[in-house]
Amino acid sequence: MRIRSTTILAVRKDGKLAVAGDGQVTVDKTIMKHGAHKVRRIAGGKVIAGFAGSAADGITLLEKFEKKLNEFKDITRAAVELAKDWRQDRALRRLEALLIVGNAEHLLVLSGTGDVIEPDEGVAAIGSGGPYAQAAAAALLRNTNLSPEEIARKALEIAGEICIYTNANVDVETL
Repeated sequence: MRIRSTTILAVRKDGKLAVAGDGQVTVDKTIMKHGAHKVRRIAGGKVIAGFAGSAADGITLLEKFEKKLNEFKDITRAAVELAKDWRQDRALRRLEALLIVGNAEHLLVLSGTGDVIEPDEGVAAIGSGGPYAQAAAAALLRNTNLSPEEIARKALEIAGEICIYTNANVDVETL
């Protein structure tokens, strides 16, 4: 049985960041939850993070990322250090989740294969509906004057109209 959960979308524009997540959690072909909250402020509210995948795995990774951030005080360095641990540690390697972390200066996607990616345009998305949300956000970013929060909300609404694993119950955090 495959659990698909929450699409996370991040938009960084003009020194502002919005990270949004839909609330849907699907087990196989059944929607189990409409209002999951997988976007959080961490590091005393200075960083926003979101995860897609298993809730327990995502929360574990968020906690480990926050510890790295407290240790290194730099979001990029903390992300690289977590990615190294995630790839090398046997227990961490089994975690099934992806992370998006960001602040006003940086937006990063982290994976268990050691990837730390900073997207070119300031738009990143993970989860089942990620490609739909990212495409919608990129179009809105290029062709409108909407704020990052407005782009994130609208792009997730569009993704929810296309992707059966994404709903319109959008939760947004901004910096």
